[in-house]
Amino acid sequence: MKTVSDLGDLAGKRVVVRCDFNVPLDADKNITDDGRIRAALPTLNELREAGARVVILAHLGRPKGEPDPKYSLAPVAARLGELLGTEVKLATDVVGDSATAVVASLADGEVALLENVRFEAGEKSKDEAERQELAKKYAAFGDHFVSNGFGVVHRKEASVYDIAKLLPSAAGSLVQAEIDVLEGLTEDPKRPFVVVLGGAKVADKLAVIDNLLKVADTLVIGGGMLFTFLKAQGLGVGTSLVDEESIEACRNYLRVAEETGKKILLPVDIRVASEVDFGARTVGEVEVVAADKMPEDKMGLDIGPESEKLFAEAIRGARSVFWNGPMGVFEIAGLESGTRAVAQALTEVDGMSVVGGGDSASAVRALGFDEDAFGHISTGGGASLELMEGKVLPGIAVLKEN
Repeated sequence: MKTVSDLGDLAGKRVVVRCDFNVPLDADKNITDDGRIRAALPTLNELREAGARVVILAHLGRPKGEPDPKYSLAPVAARLGELLGTEVKLATDVVGDSATAVVASLADGEVALLENVRFEAGEKSKDEAERQELAKKYAAFGDHFVSNGFGVVHRKEASVYDIAKLLPSAAGSLVQAEIDVLEGLTEDPKRPFVVVLGGAKVADKLAVIDNLLKVADTLVIGGGMLFTFLKAQGLGVGTSLVDEESIEACRNYLRVAEETGKKILLPVDIRVASEVDFGARTVGEVEVVAADKMPEDKMGLDIGPESEKLFAEAIRGARSVFWNGPMGVFEIAGLESGTRAVAQALTEVDGMSVVGGGDSASAVRALGFDEDAFGHISTGGGASLELMEGKVLPGIAVLKEN
């Protein structure tokens, strides 16, 4: 892939940059985690210093292909301006009169952010012609295109894929770094290579497990998905979340691991409770039970202290670690211990430790960890998982073709 430096002299040139600014907001529209915005800064500053006129495309939330004030990028523009130390001009539409005027007003080194690209029905359309028509409007705002939103490169969307076919294109430093790190893990990891998987559903990670059983030495399983593995072993899991359709697949993974000398590490103890309110983020009395003796009337909500030690030992003994998915409901006080233990162990790895985006990245920031303590924190949970599955990511493939 070409990088920004391969685009030549950018002074006075308009550069359209796709960023991933899909950040969490509270009820008052305050950004609660600006990690994705901060991750985009090196490329944006590189373009500004080169004298480019920067036009940013981004999305927020899941609007239905039409303007929705709830998903306006106004909070993002304000925060980005603070971080860049300069005004970020926000257009009130995506490709309309406001966007045209804002782009035309840019001087060298200035930055504009167009409104949420998902306000346009063509952005995510399955109709290729409709996407291409919108991409032409995006392309009219620039002389070059830079893909710097790793969290969206697994999607064939107008602002990610189709525009890259219309303009001289390059990968921003964020996307380049993500590809270098994640492809390195799947192609030639330093060993032992340990993969830690959590989150709610096994089904979301079936293909990842399929692929990583071939290259990883140990798979550590936590989060809600662990209960499907326990049930696959014939154990009771109380009222815990179980993906019934994935039980046979889990049973097969355990068999394959045993036959190939790989290790699937499951918890030996669980934190359980009979009452939990996920919306209000409250939980009743929490107790620790053995993984093979879960009460019928209680739900597993985090790994237990002995499992924390077991998982941390496996992680610290690795030379390469990839982690995606929390170990429990870390957002609720009293249920963050397992996720904290895994994160802490990753900071102590003598080698490459990768936090695979999504909830894992949010967790390390919410729990107060220094981001520099990790080898790499991915900005794209879904994209990182698909890359680890061995899938071709459309937004990367098009850059390599261009």
